Amino acid sequence: MIKETTSHIIYTKVDEAPELASASLLPIIQRFASAANIRVGTRDISLAGRILAAFSDRLPQMQKQDDDLAALGLLVKSPRANVIKLPNISASVPQLLAAISELQQQGYSIPDYPENPQTSDEKQVRKIFDSVKGSAVNPVLREGNSDRRAAKAVKAFAKANPHKMGDWRADSRTHVATMSNGDFFSNEVSQTLTRNCVAQIVFIASDGTQTILKDRLNFEVGTIVDTTFMSAKALDTFIDEEIKTTASQDLLFSVHLKATMMKVSDPIIFGRVIKRFLFPVFEKFGDEMSSLGVNPNSGLADLLSRVKENSKITTEINDVLNDRPPLYMVDSEQGITNLHVPSDVIIDASMPALIRAGGKGWGPDGKESDTVCVIPDSSYAPVYKETINFFKKNGKLNPAIAGTVQNVGLMAQKAEEYGSHPTTFEIQQDGQVSVILDHTTVLTEHSVEAGDIWRLASTRKAPIEDWVRLAIDRQRSEGCEAIFWLDSNRSHDAELIKYVNAGLEKYGAFNKFKIMAPSQATRITLETIAQGKNSIAVTGNVLRDYLTDLFPILELATSAKMLSIVKLMQGGGLFETGAGGSAPKHVQQLLEENHLRWDSLGEFCALAESFKFLADVQNNKKAGILGEAVEVATKMILNNGNSPGRKVGQPDNRDSHYWFARYWAEALADQNDDNSLSQEFTSIIKVLSDNQRLIIDELTSGRGTPIDLGGYYHPDPKKVASVMRPSTSLNKIIDVR
Repeated sequence: MIKETTSHIIYTKVDEAPELASASLLPIIQRFASAANIRVGTRDISLAGRILAAFSDRLPQMQKQDDDLAALGLLVKSPRANVIKLPNISASVPQLLAAISELQQQGYSIPDYPENPQTSDEKQVRKIFDSVKGSAVNPVLREGNSDRRAAKAVKAFAKANPHKMGDWRADSRTHVATMSNGDFFSNEVSQTLTRNCVAQIVFIASDGTQTILKDRLNFEVGTIVDTTFMSAKALDTFIDEEIKTTASQDLLFSVHLKATMMKVSDPIIFGRVIKRFLFPVFEKFGDEMSSLGVNPNSGLADLLSRVKENSKITTEINDVLNDRPPLYMVDSEQGITNLHVPSDVIIDASMPALIRAGGKGWGPDGKESDTVCVIPDSSYAPVYKETINFFKKNGKLNPAIAGTVQNVGLMAQKAEEYGSHPTTFEIQQDGQVSVILDHTTVLTEHSVEAGDIWRLASTRKAPIEDWVRLAIDRQRSEGCEAIFWLDSNRSHDAELIKYVNAGLEKYGAFNKFKIMAPSQATRITLETIAQGKNSIAVTGNVLRDYLTDLFPILELATSAKMLSIVKLMQGGGLFETGAGGSAPKHVQQLLEENHLRWDSLGEFCALAESFKFLADVQNNKKAGILGEAVEVATKMILNNGNSPGRKVGQPDNRDSHYWFARYWAEALADQNDDNSLSQEFTSIIKVLSDNQRLIIDELTSGRGTPIDLGGYYHPDPKKVASVMRPSTSLNKIIDVR
């Protein structure tokens, strides 16, 4: 694959199934684009790539890696940016540790992850690793607000070929449990700044000792600054009550968080759930487990691996688990529980899957059961609570007639909670946290206790105003219901509503929008799409993430097929290709059976928009032709049933790419706007069709048998190419320049 600094389009190198699919698809894209003198290059934002770039100064010359994420961070602030971003790993600590281990085994001198750094070097190494894990990519690249929706061809196909939905019963006992006090929602204080200023976050302990938690935070006039905290005592009490209640109700226990994106707060919350669930174990063996390196934030799987040689601890764990309510299982056959790995309980993937299944989860006995869904913070839990209640009352959604929910999301320039990692702290002792402006003015202050999780988040004026304008443009384009999902009783939302009202008044759009709290907006939106009508959800950053999984999974069975356009604030374009939450299972199947069921439909949709954007900004007629032809090919893939199947023996990702190339070439040959393109792709169609049987035979040879990629996080490029491009005949056609 070529990699040029002068590329017209950047196609990101990522992880897992999306990256394996790229090994097959990207050469096709580059070949077709080259016919229009369009260069498609790559930049590596994978977890392994980010690790290698972060420690490049410690590696020999042959192993050094450029910081492609930083380079892309500069590019997206340029009007010429045209980036196709595939889903990358937002690493939890267990994933980070696994990637480090793999790189070390491959001969890279990457240091170990210091779980309890003591020396200055260990603290520096930990700081570098912490900059790599979690949502290290999205806040850097998302220099614009998002416009996410189902492409028309995708939605039409989903309605004509509705996916299976689990039946909801009115007497279902599945429900959401959330905190009523002491959480982030309850303690939030928000203000809009009236001047440019520099802020400090200061902690004053009960004994008067003062510590600067964060210095030199630069805020522009008009920025909304939010500070809040979650009480550790309130959280523990809530968890204990839910464990007890779940046991008495004979339900499965599950917790749903965002421990990858919210990489400081949610792993701590996840760890506290484990400590409360195994409280007798930690009470008896806490010091001993600590000496073994146990960190509950890393999950039950890591804990069990560290204590497996200690029969007293393992026996106590088994006794406690037998006494607790049964756990919701991520994989009951493999014994993987909801508490095993923090990245397995990502709320925006786990909750929609449960809801689509009719509220049923798999228990340790291998049977389906109703489930308690523990979502500690009540900021967004009402969305899932209202969704569950709606389906209990009305029955499952019918995808054959359902309308669609588009989303306009406020995410530019690290807006809101997802940009709060450097300003989120686990408080070590009782005291007070204050935000002080220009060393003189106290903006906010909270009395806190040891163990509390305190955070500051902010949202700038320019992204907010851009978000409101984008929402107005989208509503005018669609002409359907549009709702700002904002709760006037929440401090942050109340400040946002002021901007929304000003924008709606400025552009004369007051009568086109409603402003509703998330719970009410959820109910109204579900009522709308159940009637076959469409709605636009205009949301903040976290709800953008949650809703663009929830509604697509209900409508389309997956969020990976969403069209996601980020209109960068400096004029460029970022085209995202959907979610990658099921990617690990796809890789596992490929390794075991040489069948990749990853569907590249999201990539097709993003590619079409990227070409059309290039045509507009550079007045490149051929780019526009390529983009229109991609849309035709995408429709043909869907209508002719060429999408990947789930099982060996069915077409997979590689077969789908052959047909995509075939249909794309046919569409280009049929167009009359550019004779040179038409002639070139007429010849390509001939060799693709003449060699169809041979190509399909070569693509399917070896299916059903295990394969080796030379690594999971950092696979061998040659082995990947051998697996993902097994047709010599197709490669000869595509690789000709």
